[in-house]
Amino acid sequence: MTKSNKNILRALAGETLKTPPIWVMRQAGRYLPEYRKLRAKAGDFLSLCYNSELAAEVTLQPIERFKLDAAIIFADILLIPQALGSELSFLEGDGPRLSRISNKNDILKLKPANSIHEHLAPIYNTVSLVAEQLSPKVALIGFAGAPWTVATYMIAGKGTKDQGPAHKFLKEDKDSFEMLINLLTEATILYLSKQIDAGAEVIKIFDSWAGSLKGEDFVNYAIIPIKKIITALNKLHPDVPIIAFPREAGLKYIDFANETGANCIAIDHSVDPEWAATNLQIDSCIQGNLNPKHMITGGKALLEETTKILDCFSNGPHIFNLGHGITPDGKPENLQLMIDRIRST
Repeated sequence: MTKSNKNILRALAGETLKTPPIWVMRQAGRYLPEYRKLRAKAGDFLSLCYNSELAAEVTLQPIERFKLDAAIIFADILLIPQALGSELSFLEGDGPRLSRISNKNDILKLKPANSIHEHLAPIYNTVSLVAEQLSPKVALIGFAGAPWTVATYMIAGKGTKDQGPAHKFLKEDKDSFEMLINLLTEATILYLSKQIDAGAEVIKIFDSWAGSLKGEDFVNYAIIPIKKIITALNKLHPDVPIIAFPREAGLKYIDFANETGANCIAIDHSVDPEWAATNLQIDSCIQGNLNPKHMITGGKALLEETTKILDCFSNGPHIFNLGHGITPDGKPENLQLMIDRIRST
């Protein structure tokens, strides 16, 4: 079976399918008992990310259970900062911790972008292992965090509600901030290109904190870096489609879609699907956008909202997904309920 027979690739090429392809952000994770078992075997989250055999097994778990249309490599968006020299750890129940970037000297201490590959070699090996084992009907997605989102963690040393430290750094030392963004942009291009070389057929760029950027900052630090990444990858790998997710961009989704060159725009669950169909799907494939809370609550509301999204996006290319990642308290049976509803069309 050729790549063109994979439903994800067909949708990304602009084809409207009667039944949209399905995958779910964070589909390999703590809501699955088989994941929790492997996580315990690995010892900790980062050890699992860097153990290629176990990471490949985790990547394949939701494919085996749910027969989804795409697998996404099990890794984390903060592996690039670690490869550049940042200290990284994950506190159980409290998220990531990094050595903070607080001034220009901290940035100058980071390694050059082209030095990342030795550190990230296990990730590329994971991609290769998954590519060897996937069903010929299932596409393989590689991914990275967008420069802005990754920078917010590096500057704060952790996740924050309003990305305040990064905004403060930008305001007080724009030149140094842009030095960091440029380094991350270059490293992301190299990282994603290597994932493609290893077997990734689709790329996803997560800009989870894009919505906190306002006005020209959104243009300068959400649109322009991602446009640079997409342009470079298109030159290196012209046949590999790219999905971009500027979460909570609101009306700025339109500018993002028009300017970045992404083949598909992933939308969060705050976006009205009728609005998205009218304003975004006319020019590109749409991915989304069921509220992840339905993976917890299930029932009639899940079925009704799934049906609404299917109806709204039925006249154009669509990849069914959640509007953000499935949470640890999501229930596998509710994901199966959603899948069954979609595939009954």
